[in-house]
Amino acid sequence: MTILLFVMLGVFVFMMFRRNKKTQQQQAELQSKFGPGVEVMTSFGLFGRIVDIDEAENKVTLELSPGNTATVHRQAVTKIVEPVAAAVEPTVVPDDASSLSPAAEAADGSTPVNQTPVDETPRNETPEETLRRLNDEGKKDS
Repeated sequence: MTILLFVMLGVFVFMMFRRNKKTQQQQAELQSKFGPGVEVMTSFGLFGRIVDIDEAENKVTLELSPGNTATVHRQAVTKIVEPVAAAVEPTVVPDDASSLSPAAEAADGSTPVNQTPVDETPRNETPEETLRRLNDEGKKDS
């Protein structure tokens, strides 16, 4: 019985050291990829571009936006952000000009699927008038 207990303890300690070693290897690999100009994310969710790395004090200077920098501990930088290729959505060009006008309707009299109805709310109403209009519309629906 005691032998089984020592074996289980040994396996537990072995797994703990193995996990720690993997984590250290991943961190070392990540740290080796650091350099000025690399887009990164910190452990607290701050995104930025590395401007400078101070090896002596383990500090990284990040440019958060043009002209704004922040200095963080080197271990706070946890992820390199890969640029995402934006999907280009093809532009659909209608073959006739009738679909471009706001008054265009389908043959059955309904509004075409790709067209939203024209907003008929006045643009120069005060906030009080807007609130009153919205409250009145809510009463009509119920």
